[in-house]
Amino acid sequence: MARQNISGGSPYEPKLGYSRAVVQGDWCFVAGTTGADPVSKTFPDSVLDQARNALATIRGVLEGAGFSMADVVRANYVITDAAYVEEIIPALSETFGEIRPAAMMIVAGLVNPAMKIEIEVTAFKG
Repeated sequence: MARQNISGGSPYEPKLGYSRAVVQGDWCFVAGTTGADPVSKTFPDSVLDQARNALATIRGVLEGAGFSMADVVRANYVITDAAYVEEIIPALSETFGEIRPAAMMIVAGLVNPAMKIEIEVTAFKG
């Protein structure tokens, strides 16, 4: 099966040389996704709201590529403050509680100080 690059429409994709997602065979690799509000394009103050926004964006990308959240086998989380772990638990358990992908979480700075979380996933539907 041919490689399919999926654009999210960001002007940064061609500038930075990345795709919102890449589908290769039975795999879908979704790029790191932050939690901007889909309408206002601004970042909510709440890390929980940012997590839910990011997961909704990821869900839409996966579904558009013929995958579902149930196909997620790997999730990587970047948070900007270790204290956010407790705050994002509802969003993660709502989304992945039954799926339970292999996961990693790190604390690091993100490129925009308003960003509090970035989520990257890999899905497999073989």
